[in-house]
This record gives sequence, structure tokens and C-alpha cells, in this order.
Amino acid sequence: MTSRVKVGSGLGLVGLSVAGCTVPSAAPPSVAPVAVPYTSVGLERVIGQNAAGLVRLFGDPDADVREGTARKLQFTSKICVLDAYLYPKDGEPRVSYLDAREPDGSAIDRASCVSALTRRDGGK
Repeated sequence: MTSRVKVGSGLGLVGLSVAGCTVPSAAPPSVAPVAVPYTSVGLERVIGQNAAGLVRLFGDPDADVREGTARKLQFTSKICVLDAYLYPKDGEPRVSYLDAREPDGSAIDRASCVSALTRRDGGK
């Protein structure tokens, strides 16, 4: 007695096993940047300071930009960049707003940046 093998029956199994190995071509979901909350906690040493107070705290600014009666002092370190905006209040410009970022432009908590800058060389 001779056994016969169907030639076409093995091809269906190969096709099914290959079909299970395909990977969908859907694009991975994009990740939105995390928003850093805007609070004044930890900024008590900076908000309301005049330029001399900032220099005592952080050392000499890396940039000093004046526009009309407004002034921006910028302080940088390896960890972050802090922009302190001073506007006239009771005659003398004082810090009323701060902006902070990592050197690459990524968001960073402002209080963390203030802490890092007070420990940089040149700051007191």
C-alpha cells in the first residue's frame, strides 16, 4: 500500500504561520510634554527683589536687558536658565515675574532652578 501526500495541504499551514508574524504598521502614539505647574512656592527669596538683591543671591547676571522701564536679568547654570523680569514698583524696579527652563529649552520648575542657581559658582 502506498501513501499519498496532498501537495496543496502543506501550503495552507505555511501561509497561516507566516500571517501570524506580521506587525501592524500603525504609528506609535505621540507623547505630549508635561506642563509644569505655575506656583510661587519656593520663590519667596526672589519675587519682590531688586537687581542688587538678585546679584547677592545669584552672582553677576549672564544677561542684562533693558526696555523702557522694564529690565530682564538672566542667570544661567549647567542645570537651568532663569529670567527675572523687574518692573518699577514704588520707584525701584523689582522682580514681578520669573521664567525658567533647562539649557535645551525644556521646562523646569522655577523653584528648582532658583535652588540650583544659588549653589552655582559665583552665587552666594
